[in-house]
Amino acid sequence: MSSFEDFNLKKQLNYAIEDLKFSAPTPIQEAAFSVVMSGKDIVGIAQTGTGKTMAYMLPILQEITFSKQIHPRVLVLVPTRELVLQVVENIESFAKYINIRVLGVYGGTNINTQKQQCAQGTDILVATPGRLYDLALSKAVKLKEVKKLVIDEVDVMLDLGFRFQLINLFDLLPARRQNIMFSATMTDDVDALIDDFFTAPEKVSIAVSGTPLDNIKQVCYAVPNFYTKINLLIRLLKDKDTYQKVLVFVSNKRFADKVFEEMEVAFGNESCVIHSNKTQNYRMRSIRQFDEGKNRILVTTDVMARGLDLDKITHVINFDTPNYPENYMHRIGRSGRAEHQGNSVLFYTEKEEPLKEAIEALMDYEIPLMAIPENVELSEELIAEERPRIIEADNPNQNTLDSQGSFHEKKEKNKKENQGGSYQRIIAQKYKKPQTRGDKNYNKRNKKK
Repeated sequence: MSSFEDFNLKKQLNYAIEDLKFSAPTPIQEAAFSVVMSGKDIVGIAQTGTGKTMAYMLPILQEITFSKQIHPRVLVLVPTRELVLQVVENIESFAKYINIRVLGVYGGTNINTQKQQCAQGTDILVATPGRLYDLALSKAVKLKEVKKLVIDEVDVMLDLGFRFQLINLFDLLPARRQNIMFSATMTDDVDALIDDFFTAPEKVSIAVSGTPLDNIKQVCYAVPNFYTKINLLIRLLKDKDTYQKVLVFVSNKRFADKVFEEMEVAFGNESCVIHSNKTQNYRMRSIRQFDEGKNRILVTTDVMARGLDLDKITHVINFDTPNYPENYMHRIGRSGRAEHQGNSVLFYTEKEEPLKEAIEALMDYEIPLMAIPENVELSEELIAEERPRIIEADNPNQNTLDSQGSFHEKKEKNKKENQGGSYQRIIAQKYKKPQTRGDKNYNKRNKKK
């Protein structure tokens, strides 16, 4: 097993590592260090929580020198605001004894404040793609001096629809730069991005995405529908001694709000919620209160699965079975961190059973099935997505699209077409102009009528 001494780090970095009480590098840190130092493009594949931030920042901090230049030399792109704050905090702890300026920028806050911060100068800029693109267009940040580009959690970034901003940002960056990409999963979209913008990258892969963690106990429940899931969730969470700090993952923002409303009724201010539609202040307050133990239950979506670094989570409850089996690994990886015992609970309906089987195939592990407790009411009420669709033959108004929302005819007032312009158009119709301006006889004929 190697140690940080093998990296021949400068003493300021060694002091910081001692303060952080890190004894030895993780496999991804060990594998990536020499490649990043060489200046080659690199693609790193590793599980969340394996020290990816330190894997790319140690060699960067080893090389970076003091400079008074205004615009950044290192650019780190991450998908969420929470991850920006987390990465900035990590870099500052690594660079504690180095004279390096680090700045984080993200959406949901005043852009003018961030423009002023950029004008003061920074060496390492950590940003979300959307906000960075806005700052670059307004000339508040110039990217032509960037020597190293880091894209962290690139698969999440593409899932969130940031491909457009990423491609436009690549056009603003200098052609001669080192590209460093880290991802927990490799998808077709990620491969396409690498093929288009990377030059002969070296791939470093540590551990298969589906490797189950030994210190996480997993169980599952076969549940008929949404409201039975709610009843089962409430029944489990009433055991406060067992379920002390619980992360509840839900498939989308609308369901997250519905689940949170039910938790609020059952447990009052013990629960909180975060997803991408919530404001920055609301999200940060929810995370802080959950982290400090003021809230016992945090309801969230997959978007947040890799933007959270929270300690001592006793249980991860998968209210919905994720569509991608790798996402299940990211979810349960929130529990069982730092050698603590973790617990994962999976709810799945008959429709979600193939998704559960895909997860088990990826892990090569069959999740133990638990019986629903007798005192849990099996609800017969179905939400819109669970109701059977009735297709009427020869009905011209039947909506044949397989959509989640219900279909109905527009009201008469909503059928009006927006033609633009103002009421002048109506006036022009009422008081028609002559067909030919110079035809005086035409005008006279119309007046006689």
